[in-house]
Amino acid sequence: MIRKIVKIDEEKCTGCGLCASACHENAIVMENGKAHLLRDDFCDGFGDCLPACPADAITIEERESAAYSPEAVEMRKQILAAQNEGGAGHMAHAHAGGCPGSAMHTFNRNESSESYDNHTVPSELMQWPVQIKLLPTQAPFFENANLLIAADCTAYAYAAFHRDFIKNHITLIGCPKLDEGDYTEKLTQIISNNSIKSITIVRMEVHCCGGLERAATEALKASGKFLPWRVVVISRNGEILA
Repeated sequence: MIRKIVKIDEEKCTGCGLCASACHENAIVMENGKAHLLRDDFCDGFGDCLPACPADAITIEERESAAYSPEAVEMRKQILAAQNEGGAGHMAHAHAGGCPGSAMHTFNRNESSESYDNHTVPSELMQWPVQIKLLPTQAPFFENANLLIAADCTAYAYAAFHRDFIKNHITLIGCPKLDEGDYTEKLTQIISNNSIKSITIVRMEVHCCGGLERAATEALKASGKFLPWRVVVISRNGEILA
């Protein structure tokens, strides 16, 4: 849909963080000293962040975007509140250059009381290959499939990835920062050429990971099909943000 939504000029942004504090929906996050819109459906387009920006780096534009979702915003607020109450643990980080999402992070983990082996935790993977670049545009496993389009880092960040996402899905993974080219054309062909039932997009919270979400949503739109779809955002600490 075409609607009003926040636009952040990264060149003007000074990284003060005032816009993130002013956003009642927690739609703006800070990455590598710059403000970024985390997800389109978190932004109501009212622009409460505009007057908070001393650098005049924020405007309102009209463009194609997902509809504002109060439910998604409320879920994110509850998750953030729970994290603040329980403590998110110590996280040290240092920027390694390049993509803001490549900043190094160290997390404190409690030792798990559970032990795992190949007999107690079976793989839920339903096909091979899984890399978007290697997958054919037509295959028997695509027929009547629920597609999982995931950033490859998500499986490492989110511990129960097989159980909660891969199970009963055909898995497609990629990294829009490291892979050459754009996934949109390939994903469009896969969606168009097969009887796909639904699409789940799982991405990391980092700004550069938004390229995968954009490619998947653009592919769905280009296919001309109306399918159930959702976006799940994973934090670098392994929590579901939305």
